[in-house]
Amino acid sequence: MSHQPEMPKAYDPRTVEQRLYEWWEARGYFKPRIDPSKKPFVISIPPPNVTGELHHGHAMFVAFEDLMIRWHRMLGDPTLWVPGSDHAGIATQNVVEKNLAKQGIARQHLGREEFVKRVWEWKAEYGDIINMQIRRMGATCDWTRERFTLDDGLSRAVREAFVRLYEKGLIYRGPRLINWCPRCETAISDLEVEHEETNAKLYYVKYRLDPSTPASTSSASAQDEFITVATTRPETILGDTAIAVHPKDDRYKKLIGRIAILPALGRRIPIIADESVAIEFGTGAVKVTPRSRA
Repeated sequence: MSHQPEMPKAYDPRTVEQRLYEWWEARGYFKPRIDPSKKPFVISIPPPNVTGELHHGHAMFVAFEDLMIRWHRMLGDPTLWVPGSDHAGIATQNVVEKNLAKQGIARQHLGREEFVKRVWEWKAEYGDIINMQIRRMGATCDWTRERFTLDDGLSRAVREAFVRLYEKGLIYRGPRLINWCPRCETAISDLEVEHEETNAKLYYVKYRLDPSTPASTSSASAQDEFITVATTRPETILGDTAIAVHPKDDRYKKLIGRIAILPALGRRIPIIADESVAIEFGTGAVKVTPRSRA
């Protein structure tokens, strides 16, 4: 009587799944079988950030994409799933800095070259962890085509795309407000900003009206000598170029076109009509201060 191997009491994926996955990969089952007569099906994996290990969200999209890849592969379509990871820019820099802080080290003390070296070491460590996790989930990616978003080829493609967009006039350089991080000492995108609502204080400032520009209906009365503006930014008053009111605001209709005197400087600025002014907010009169182009 032949001896039958005893079934393990607990399922160990390493003895089954890992062995089969390595066998599948070695046999080239994850590579597309090119057939010019058939339309290929290709997915570039949403590259996980190398900021740390994968989480449940990654497992969800890997499962969905693996389902589609396997389905098209079984249909006989040339099927390719391109794996890769994303450098994540400042997000990765932050986790590396936090890791260094635990050792009592600041990036400024390391210097640029040494800090960049530490970031690449982090990428190598967590890039390998991410790849192992994706493999352990059974994702049938073609690992011979793995990419990283800072690879030379991808970087050249990004530069080429930007040049083409610039030549078409779709990208231009101009003054605009940016998000500046005082800790990172660099500009950051809107996606990296956590917006927080705060209760600001409204300051009420009286602007004296120029008596040489009387109201269109009658001579100015005592209450027309000033127009009161509500603002959260009184420190920018010196840059004011106008006062805006809503054209349908009965309180200020007769003041549109008149001139107000800028406090402290005595500069003359017009009172203009603008439908974007909220009648109910503050006094219904807002100061117009353009941003600096310096």
